[in-house]
Amino acid sequence: MLDERVHAFTDDALGEHDAVALAALVRAGEVNPRELVAAAAARAARIDGALVPVAHDAHQRPAISRAGIGGPLWGVPTYLKDNVDLRGLPTGNGSAAYRARPARRNARFADQFLATGLAVLGKSRLPEFGLNASTEYAAAEPVRNPWLPSHSAGASSGGSAALVASGVVPIAHANDGGGSIRIPAAACGLVGLKPTRGRLVGNEQSGRLPLDIVTEGVLTRSVRDTAAFLAAAEQHYANPKLPPIGLVEGPASKELRIGLVVDSPIAEADGPTRRAVEETAARLEALGHRVEPTTLPFHAQFSRDFVSYWGYIAWAIAVSGRLLIDPGFRARDLDGLTTGLRRSFQREFRRTPGVLRRLRAAEATYAGIFDRYDAILSPVLAHVTPPIGHLSPNVPFEELIERLLRYVAFTPVNNVSGGPAVALPGGAADSGLPIGVHLSAAHGRERLLLELAFALEADRPWRRIQA
Repeated sequence: MLDERVHAFTDDALGEHDAVALAALVRAGEVNPRELVAAAAARAARIDGALVPVAHDAHQRPAISRAGIGGPLWGVPTYLKDNVDLRGLPTGNGSAAYRARPARRNARFADQFLATGLAVLGKSRLPEFGLNASTEYAAAEPVRNPWLPSHSAGASSGGSAALVASGVVPIAHANDGGGSIRIPAAACGLVGLKPTRGRLVGNEQSGRLPLDIVTEGVLTRSVRDTAAFLAAAEQHYANPKLPPIGLVEGPASKELRIGLVVDSPIAEADGPTRRAVEETAARLEALGHRVEPTTLPFHAQFSRDFVSYWGYIAWAIAVSGRLLIDPGFRARDLDGLTTGLRRSFQREFRRTPGVLRRLRAAEATYAGIFDRYDAILSPVLAHVTPPIGHLSPNVPFEELIERLLRYVAFTPVNNVSGGPAVALPGGAADSGLPIGVHLSAAHGRERLLLELAFALEADRPWRRIQA
């Protein structure tokens, strides 16, 4: 039924544990990693027909790394998003424009991901090239939201979000080029932290762009899982240009000054979202922080520039697909959103130098916000996640872009500026769908965001889908 919650929690080796707890059980010899893999595979089979989150499975032979044996998250099952190469599995990028073939080697980030000790059971689904904010397709089943399957699981890491929220695995890979960690976290009631640009090993493809807006990360059900992953990943690679995070294990006692933003220049938050953010502000004040209304120094021009750059990426995919992706790449089979973005860019390509100049300037503008504030609280999205179909790539392009801009009105600033941000469960709509709240901080201050997240989680534990 599309109006009933879908989850896979049961009395098996995974139980209701998060990744940190499962890794501790493995270290204590109370559970074997093979038991965890078998339990996760059975759970995936249980929800696959209803949610359709898996692109490719490797349940019979999960990917592990020698470097990860005995690592902090050793033995915990997970999935890698289907836009990162993992040796032996295809990388489909959610697109029907080419035939994905098994990768010959791991992407650099896949090595970092595996070095934490995680066992990869397969690839999670994403919309075509991660360009949409809902994991929907022109001619394939969408990924559905476990809390209300008639609605979107968000995107572009929608498959990972559905797997974590439904209880198949406690942690899954996500990446974020415009909100793609934080959007599905908000839609599915999860924790989703987008790190500072350069914090984790970079994506080879996005690194070739004139402005790299993509950052890797994870989706989890607990703050400590996100903190544990970042600490473990830092053992594999630590960017010397950024302050180390270390292992964050709880809230800090320092009083912070937090700016409150409820509306963006292009979209007002809907009623349920506004209430969730304002209630979170009240909770932060009760926890001893100072919260005051403010506005961000980004205006409607920023959104227009971001859409132009979005179009540049779609154009680059279309024109270089045969060379960089697959000789059999067929641009004519790209979906309506990718095609519309490409054509929009081609009409306005002369604007590109100005667009890039303004977007590059956003890093310094963003940094200036934190001369006054320690963090900024805002919505993740301007309204509750929509029904399947609202953001379908089959919606006429101009209408779809307007819908996307009214929905994804807050998250792109952090991608363009490179600043860190975390999406946290902040409440629920009358339908039961989760609503996310968004905390941003200065470059390199993931530790502060995790401490705030721990405080909010301790103050009011997140809702459970199985309750």
